[in-house]
Amino acid sequence: MSENALLALRGVSKRFGAVQALTAVDFEVSAGEVVALVGDNGAGKSTLIKIISGILPIDEGQILFQGRPVSLNGPKAASALGIATVYQDLALCDNLDVVGNLFLGREVRVGGVGKVAGWLDETAMEQQASELLQRLSVSIPSVRTQVASLSGGQRQSIAVARAMMGAPKMVLLDEPTAALGVAQTRQVLELIRRLREQGLGVVVISHNLMDVFSVADRIIVMRLGKRVATFDVKTTNQVEVVSAITGAHKAEVVDTLKTEQT
Repeated sequence: MSENALLALRGVSKRFGAVQALTAVDFEVSAGEVVALVGDNGAGKSTLIKIISGILPIDEGQILFQGRPVSLNGPKAASALGIATVYQDLALCDNLDVVGNLFLGREVRVGGVGKVAGWLDETAMEQQASELLQRLSVSIPSVRTQVASLSGGQRQSIAVARAMMGAPKMVLLDEPTAALGVAQTRQVLELIRRLREQGLGVVVISHNLMDVFSVADRIIVMRLGKRVATFDVKTTNQVEVVSAITGAHKAEVVDTLKTEQT
């Protein structure tokens, strides 16, 4: 798996003062693969994602992208490689329509001369937005619909679509189904599957193991800043994953799950 990885982290460590956030962490994701990153709060998931996104520098270790050593010294460096991140807050502008959100900061203009920007090419942006959403099978009333009027699942889909504007090779999704209803969650999980089908490497950070088992190929478990387990979804179960997350024995996990169910 690691030999053909799209992205590979080797022995990555990160410290914040006296706090060791990550200790010699290995991590990898391949093209056309969905990797779920799971663990309790404080396990190191967010720190790892911020490193991959270029927000945080590493203290030790090596980052490889498509087999070559790289330095992710900022979000622009990560974006230039083809790494896109969709954070939990989505960062959408409710007062803009879908087209306005997709092209915010990358507007298509015509008629400019020299340093004069020209005017917005609304027709071209609307057509490109429609084509992108159709390719991702995202269903919304119209690309001119204000984002504020969309459902949670639709908003998440628009945030993912915006990340796809730069034709990335991999996408990081931070809690993509948090606070969504059943139908909206299904919509987002289908979108993640489509990203995999289109050959992207996808990393999903989630606390919802039901969603994780529904969409992921592999599960990587973090605990106290270390990678403690890796599971193939086809050959594992929730008891094993919860045991790795908590450090509890499997029998204890089974008893806890039985208690919760009753």
